[in-house]
Amino acid sequence: MWGFTGILGKLIELDALLIVWHRLWIAALALAVYMFLSKKLILPKGKTLLYAVLVGLVVALHWITFYTSIQLSTASLGILCLSTTTLHVTWLEPLIMGKKFSWIEFAMGLLVIGGIYFVAHDFKGEELKALGIGLSSALCAGIFSVSNGKLAHHTETPGLSLTELSTGFIALSLFFLFQGKWNLQLFEMTSSDFYWLLFLGVICTSFAFLATIDIVKRLGAFSVSLSINLEPIYTILLAIVLLKEHKLLETSFYWGAAMILTVLLANGIWKHKQRKIANINDRNAIQ
Repeated sequence: MWGFTGILGKLIELDALLIVWHRLWIAALALAVYMFLSKKLILPKGKTLLYAVLVGLVVALHWITFYTSIQLSTASLGILCLSTTTLHVTWLEPLIMGKKFSWIEFAMGLLVIGGIYFVAHDFKGEELKALGIGLSSALCAGIFSVSNGKLAHHTETPGLSLTELSTGFIALSLFFLFQGKWNLQLFEMTSSDFYWLLFLGVICTSFAFLATIDIVKRLGAFSVSLSINLEPIYTILLAIVLLKEHKLLETSFYWGAAMILTVLLANGIWKHKQRKIANINDRNAIQ
């Protein structure tokens, strides 16, 4: 699902701001309906609500920079920039969540960047502006990933997601209003754009948001971020099939993919051993 988001940035014939605006209101509406039907309409309160609003602004900025980067270059370049999120998480978690800095996680993040280099070093025609915007998007992704990992322990996941999505929608709506662009032209699109936006908003956003935040609770922001680094592989493969970007798949792609998959496997094994040791220590402490 995450791998499809970059492709949709090319398939939908709207500019980045409109794509994000539609994505936000469709996702928020779908999530609100889910919460109403499941009787889980519980929203954050107090400081948690304030932080969720701030994170919602970061989420909107992340998507805007992400799709802008894609539209200035290729889906593959935009998604590869996003993979640097892992490096940001290694220093953001100690700052936001108070975790001890892990040199092992930092080294794994560097290996992921090495894998991205192998995948991307043969690309032609990347624009410096698109690269800078894409890397900014990765920083935003790291901030909201770690922040959600902390906020998810203080409130229900659906309410947190709904607050963040609604905040982004309101902020972008106010932007359009002040720009004098708040009119029916916001809804002018082709039928294919409409269906792609529904897919993006409901499946790739609402459902994916709920799943991702719940997974962050169990595995931590770093593991989730590292796993999401498979997204470039999915996106590039989909780009080859749907966007005919055959020139992107070179021998170096396989080396990069192998490196990323190896890091993911190593991280999973290491985290599994860490949990086993923690469980043993907890049992010994109880006894």
